[in-house]
Amino acid sequence: MGCLLRLGCLFLLVVAAVVGWFTRARWMPRPWLDKISPPAKVVTWEPLTPTGADHTREALDRLSRPSGPVFETLSGADVVAYAFRELARRMPASTDSIQARVLGDKIAMRATVNTSEIKGLGAFGAVLREREPVELTGNIRVVTPGLGEFQVDDAKLRGMSIPHGMIPTLIRRVDRGPQRSGVDADAMPLPLPPYVGDIRVANGKITLYKNVR
Repeated sequence: MGCLLRLGCLFLLVVAAVVGWFTRARWMPRPWLDKISPPAKVVTWEPLTPTGADHTREALDRLSRPSGPVFETLSGADVVAYAFRELARRMPASTDSIQARVLGDKIAMRATVNTSEIKGLGAFGAVLREREPVELTGNIRVVTPGLGEFQVDDAKLRGMSIPHGMIPTLIRRVDRGPQRSGVDADAMPLPLPPYVGDIRVANGKITLYKNVR
């Protein structure tokens, strides 16, 4: 009987501990709670700044030197500012309010466009106002030396995701620059220095690797 009582008490203690853990937000002091479960970092949209683009140009200059490093790791905001300022030149003249952010291993760009310049999107076109936000999320990869691409795997119009099969059509509407051989239909070409061999995105950081071949 004593053994059973001890097992019963142990079971009750385990249950109490489990209940206490899952209800800790109700009774645990906030400073303790923040140490155990730190608030999730909110990744906000940021405008493209000349300062961020300059930081990336400086890193590229270091990579270009024969005795320079073989890679440079920068904040996502800096590389995105450099890359998307290049992409912005290919977008319709009505484009404004361009912003970007890095989400884990993905890069996103958001801009407001005149919807008359992106016709041909089927049922989506019927619900669009005169000007709407367009959001493109994807990644940057090197296609050939001197040429990269921003490959889009998710696109939104007015906050609504469009089917992946429509992304090439949307890209053709917003990309007004010349087409480049080797660039995928769901991507926008991005000029890169020929000595950049690879680009990796992880945890909000972007690493540029030198082409050492």
